[in-house]
Amino acid sequence: MAQTLIIGASRGIGLEFVRQCRAAGDKVVGTARSEAGLALLQAEGATAIKLDVADTASASGLAWQIDGYQFDQVLFVAGVFGPRSAGLQTPTEADFDAVMHANVLGPMRVLPQLVDALAPGAKLGLLSSRMGSLALRENSSGWLYRASKAAVNSVLKDASIALRERAICISFHPGWVRTEMGGEGADIDVQTSVAGMRAVLAGLKPADNGSFFNYDGQPLAW
Repeated sequence: MAQTLIIGASRGIGLEFVRQCRAAGDKVVGTARSEAGLALLQAEGATAIKLDVADTASASGLAWQIDGYQFDQVLFVAGVFGPRSAGLQTPTEADFDAVMHANVLGPMRVLPQLVDALAPGAKLGLLSSRMGSLALRENSSGWLYRASKAAVNSVLKDASIALRERAICISFHPGWVRTEMGGEGADIDVQTSVAGMRAVLAGLKPADNGSFFNYDGQPLAW
């Protein structure tokens, strides 16, 4: 039975990871910020841990809560979009802090705490976005979100170097998914996105460490 940890698991892509991994027979640990989210995870058969990656005290308590686990898979899904800007609209300090704390500082707080809880040969997928790619960028909409995802790609790349003897670490573009963040007009449903990412994780090889993949396995340029 594989052990899977999902950071940010109470809705959208994270919740679908819980459902698909549970259906595959995995022992799943999921995190949520709210009591309602924790109850939902428990109802899905997951072990629920309260965690807010944007809160210093909350994030600092993760390591002891996962002590003794040896996770075969880790999915870092937690994140926010922030203001829906269409051009070079200066974000407020509050918006900047909220997005960067959740999307960049959150992984930088959590990833170091996972080291001892990774099984040898573990696979770690961090949800980024094609919007964070510098090479593939074609417009400037949502530029604060784009900046945060470009930054978290750097975080993942460093993690892949630091953890290369322990895990295969990759960034994911989950596709444009019909979730609360993606909206009803998005390209694909959440089931398709998660099934694709799970297939990519299952097929990862050591040479893939530090790579950036589309949900369907297509390599993406940084």
